[in-house]
Amino acid sequence: MHLKTYRTSILLGITFTILLSTFWFLPQLAFIIFISMLLQLLLTPLVDRLEHKLNRGLAAAIVLIGFVLVAAGLLVLVSSTFIPTFTRFVTDFPQITEKLQEAPFLQNNAYLTNELDQLWEELKTASVDALKSSLTILLSIFNKFIDMVIIFFVTFYLLKDGDDIKAYCASLFPRRDYSRVLALFNRILSSLRIYICSQLVICSITATIVLIYYTARDLPYASVFAMVSGISEFVPVLGPTVASAFGVLLTATVDPWIAIQTAGFYLILTQLNHNIVYPTLIGKSLDLHPVAIILGIVLGGELLGPAGMFLAVPFIVICKLVIEDIYKDRQETQKRLKTSRWLSKTHGDDSTKN
Repeated sequence: MHLKTYRTSILLGITFTILLSTFWFLPQLAFIIFISMLLQLLLTPLVDRLEHKLNRGLAAAIVLIGFVLVAAGLLVLVSSTFIPTFTRFVTDFPQITEKLQEAPFLQNNAYLTNELDQLWEELKTASVDALKSSLTILLSIFNKFIDMVIIFFVTFYLLKDGDDIKAYCASLFPRRDYSRVLALFNRILSSLRIYICSQLVICSITATIVLIYYTARDLPYASVFAMVSGISEFVPVLGPTVASAFGVLLTATVDPWIAIQTAGFYLILTQLNHNIVYPTLIGKSLDLHPVAIILGIVLGGELLGPAGMFLAVPFIVICKLVIEDIYKDRQETQKRLKTSRWLSKTHGDDSTKN
């Protein structure tokens, strides 16, 4: 095998390995780049529409400013209901744990009781540590603000010059494979856009349905459970399972029968999401097996914690598309070499006969 024949494939493998490894070695830089790319993927369609009437840079600025204003408005709206409820939930948490430990299904189960006691102690320790580190958190807010400013600037330039940057990156590879590399970039960005937009829609739908259910049943902490269920959808398969268990477990402190009904509600909601909403929004575009998703999430959590669990599926999508591209190019190269050998052999036989 001639390495030169597969030079582009080797370079692609090395490039994406280095890029993905930045999340391990340079997490802050990788976070800024990744969030900026997500915003660019979400806002590019709006910028493309405005570009027909305005300059690309002006269109990017208008869309980005509009996004910031809408996000700030939604944050204020959600905070007005979520923060008071969450504060009450934290205040009532000791009473909730006592009620949960008195539940009939725990009183006769020493193993579950010991596990929950250990969990509550860990939560109390974490709360104390959080209070002790409050000054550090306050001091780090300024740094996070700087990061957000950088993210918005990077997003603006990605929206404005994204196509030029993509073309330039593709031009760094061998010239004969420029179209191939550019097509790979487009497939990756398209798949990530589909995934991110679909996840946002699913999170919003799930949070809204859970909020309606808890409000209609007059259950406490409706906005807290809605927020937990919505955010958990960003961690496919495992996230909704954990959120459902959390909701059912704490609902048991109100009424065991209501907890059973809530378990049924979460089961129906999960099945609808996985069998109707996910296929409708994402379809076959990502084509990822649930086992690959679960193992990727576990590995991401081991390497990078919660951030790794969130980034697991985008990582898997990128790796899958790069591997498929390399495999497809290898198959085409081998087929082309076989064809050229056959043609040369045929011409050699013809010249011998003559």
